[in-house]
Amino acid sequence: MITHKNISLFFIFLLLLLLLLNLYIAIHFGWFVAIILIWIGINAFGSSRISSNYHVKAFCNNSSEKEKKIAITFDDGPSIFTLEVLELLKKHNAKATFFCIGKNIETHPEIIKQIIAEGHLVGNHSYNHSKFFDFYNAKKITEELQKTDSLLEKFTSKKINFFRPPYGVTTPSIRRALKITGHKVIGWNIRSLDGGTKNQNLIFNRIIKRVSPGGIVLLHDTGSHSVLVLEQFLQFLQQNNYEVISVEELLNLKAYED
Repeated sequence: MITHKNISLFFIFLLLLLLLLNLYIAIHFGWFVAIILIWIGINAFGSSRISSNYHVKAFCNNSSEKEKKIAITFDDGPSIFTLEVLELLKKHNAKATFFCIGKNIETHPEIIKQIIAEGHLVGNHSYNHSKFFDFYNAKKITEELQKTDSLLEKFTSKKINFFRPPYGVTTPSIRRALKITGHKVIGWNIRSLDGGTKNQNLIFNRIIKRVSPGGIVLLHDTGSHSVLVLEQFLQFLQQNNYEVISVEELLNLKAYED
């Protein structure tokens, strides 16, 4: 398996080998630069793709699921648009998982209460969702996760098990933090990109092209365009005999611990 540890060991060995060879034959400096650049490139690619399991194990789908079952997840809420999302989910008898930002939980505690009351799951999506989250050290990441857990646990009365890293980026610091917090990382294999565009047709078509049994869809409950896409998507799933279930049920993992 290609992991951060294995890649690092390989490139360190390669650089040491070149240094050793350089004692006997002249090795052009460009070779060292090329190897380091390739190493950096692999690290960047592995860190940015949550499904690569490069730094941490991430659960992105259930490839063994043969029935038409799929999970829908929402990031970055709660927000005022979450209420519209909940209304649509209730209409279509669908259960979802909401990965919540701590500061938004403080702003909309009544929405968190409604999410849980209506049978949906909640997970940790950091406290601030900072653009610099990937550069935080393990101590700061741990503090963010624990702070958000504390906010959510006021409503669940149980320990939060699920965590989704901001932007889906993983790092060695996140790996070290998770050893302390014990969260399971939940990814996705169907990314809507509704956080980057408001083009509803583009978002909808992107999702339906990727739908398959056992998939996990990533949407956001922070914009009206996402709500409209969700409505179309739930109708599509209904027409194609798909059942929308929770991540917990799809992956056979517990969202909470007593």
